Amino acid sequence: MIAWIRIVSGLALVVLVTIVLLPVQLIGNRFGWKLSWYLPRYWHRIARRVLGLKIIRHGQLEKRRPALLVANHSSWMDIIVLAAVADVVFIAKSEVKDWPVFGWLAVWQRTVFVERERRRDTGNQVSEVGRRLADGEIVVLFAEGTTSDGNRVLPFKSSLFGAAASALDASPEGRVAIQPVALAYTHANGLPLGRYGRPMAAWPGDVELPPHLLAILKEGSVDVHVCFGETVIFDSSANRKLVSRSAEQQVRRMLQKRLYGYEAGRESA
Repeated sequence: MIAWIRIVSGLALVVLVTIVLLPVQLIGNRFGWKLSWYLPRYWHRIARRVLGLKIIRHGQLEKRRPALLVANHSSWMDIIVLAAVADVVFIAKSEVKDWPVFGWLAVWQRTVFVERERRRDTGNQVSEVGRRLADGEIVVLFAEGTTSDGNRVLPFKSSLFGAAASALDASPEGRVAIQPVALAYTHANGLPLGRYGRPMAAWPGDVELPPHLLAILKEGSVDVHVCFGETVIFDSSANRKLVSRSAEQQVRRMLQKRLYGYEAGRESA
């Protein structure tokens, strides 16, 4: 009974905060206010508390701009975690727009949607990401192109790393900072998830969203490590595939360290 009271009250708080912040966000989007860059972080910080996500940070977010974060992806919670840590925008597949609630939130947060089946539009989509980067926004790319089970990193797809190249001309120094980021879900209610328990936090594409969301809410507490790696500088002489491979290797090493060598860290604000 207590768990259900906590869940209902938490969801009510999220709805209330959404009602308050959404009109301001929509107006900011309409008129290009920079407030719309920062406002989503406050919504996501409240959402992560309601979900019981304890964020433990390792390393520092890249301060140079333009900046592209490339991360592993195992759950819809990754978006809430990263957006609670920094003012970011995401690259997502176009199908996300049709998701109930989360699709609307993605649109309101100014996500760049990619039509993977319409290759003739790829150039325009890459240019849009490049424009966002050049404007100083921090863009997040889930470079695996899909979700994993949380135990491993799938091969990175190098195609959208071309967005970094499209931002070079507008960059004052002719370069883009690409920072690898690893997200590792390690504990639930203080107990290690382990290899077989970790998929509880992960969200494979064939699992319905509402039951998974409810399961996370019932858990009450999940530890997630956010590991910022060493920045890779992308300039006119860089090889996109080599940069992609380097970022993938870093993310894989950081994920394995947190999954199999747990260390205490610093919780985000």
